[in-house]
Amino acid sequence: MLDPYPSTYRPLPRVDTLITGATVLDGAGHLLAGANVLLRDGKVAAIGADVTAPAGVTVIDAQGRWVTPGIVDIHTHLGDFPYPFASTDFNHSDVSETTDPNGAHTWAEHSITVQDPAFEAALAAGVTTVQVLPGSANLFGGRGVVLHNVPATTVQAKKFRGAPYSLKMACGENPKYNYGDNGRFPSSRMGNMAGYRDAFLEAQRYLQEWEAYEGGKGDEPPKRDLKMDTLAGVLRGDIKVHIHCYRADEIAELLDLAREFGFRITAFHHAVEAYKIPELLRQSGTCAAVWSDWWGYKQEAFDAIRENAAFLDAAGACVMMHSDSGIVGQRLVLETSKAMAAGQRAGLDIRKEHAITWVTSVPARAMGLGDRIGTLETGRNADLVIWSGDPFSVYTLADQVFIDGALAYDRKDPRRQPTSDLDAGLPATRSQP
Repeated sequence: MLDPYPSTYRPLPRVDTLITGATVLDGAGHLLAGANVLLRDGKVAAIGADVTAPAGVTVIDAQGRWVTPGIVDIHTHLGDFPYPFASTDFNHSDVSETTDPNGAHTWAEHSITVQDPAFEAALAAGVTTVQVLPGSANLFGGRGVVLHNVPATTVQAKKFRGAPYSLKMACGENPKYNYGDNGRFPSSRMGNMAGYRDAFLEAQRYLQEWEAYEGGKGDEPPKRDLKMDTLAGVLRGDIKVHIHCYRADEIAELLDLAREFGFRITAFHHAVEAYKIPELLRQSGTCAAVWSDWWGYKQEAFDAIRENAAFLDAAGACVMMHSDSGIVGQRLVLETSKAMAAGQRAGLDIRKEHAITWVTSVPARAMGLGDRIGTLETGRNADLVIWSGDPFSVYTLADQVFIDGALAYDRKDPRRQPTSDLDAGLPATRSQP
């Protein structure tokens, strides 16, 4: 697939490392007590109680501490909605292009401020991989991009090489009110659906024209259309679809839309009523990316329950936690802890070794990267966090964070605490983990 803005990412300087004596949640459903983890050449080389340190390997004593895979946030707006929020009317935000309900031609990476301090704040909270999505003002918000959470001066230097692109869509109130209140289309939920269908009909024709040309029919290639490039990528299965959607009935309608046009929805985001339709999500293989307890701030977010994630999981549906906020993105494991506790209070047996998958291996798979990140298995990228204690405790902090085997953050070493240029000269106001 054409990628005119390829990754230039290079791992930070690294040394082979053995982490010893830790309680390990491996992201694959296991809890390993007193385990050692060997990192070599940026990969997880071995894990287990009997793993020893080869000559020249740096050894970190993690007795009494916990280790997890790096935290994966599948829904952020880091860089597109940068801190600090200096303007009450958000004029500094580049998260949405609100001049056209079909913004499939826009790409989130072309708005990212790489000096957004929220990147470093998330890193200090153990977040190693983020998917930056456009906002939810439009029917089609544009393409999202997956980034390594490392310091960089260009967005290409953060891009996760080989990660599939995504398309952000939105249903319900946001596009309806953003455009309808200004006398533009759409102004209703049926208008939303009509807008999706019109766009995918056009994308089908566009794709057929290109397939005919590539098959030898016609002397001139069809005229390129950036919107249709993205939607044709969805129809081919090259671009993953993520949809902002709250209500169960609308989620069901979007699943019908996907069947009508022959594409797959990777995940519904926010999905506060997903607990009502777990069987539909399970049958379609579509995930729900949810919060633990955000609700009630608009009409379609009213019918929420704290057990949403737990009930979906118990019913066999795919579930994961997400942030949508630079503040929540610094507390994703605590979001998971709250969701796990709500399920436990409802009588479900949810263990920590399973709950941690909601912010590690499940979002990694949903982004098409499950064979590279999200679990501490031999051969996986060495993205991991050493926590000061049980990561599900509000008293626990990330001590050290590794990305591709490189020590990207160390809570006790100021030299390993990246800062944004926007923090320069402001040490007193810099947020501390």
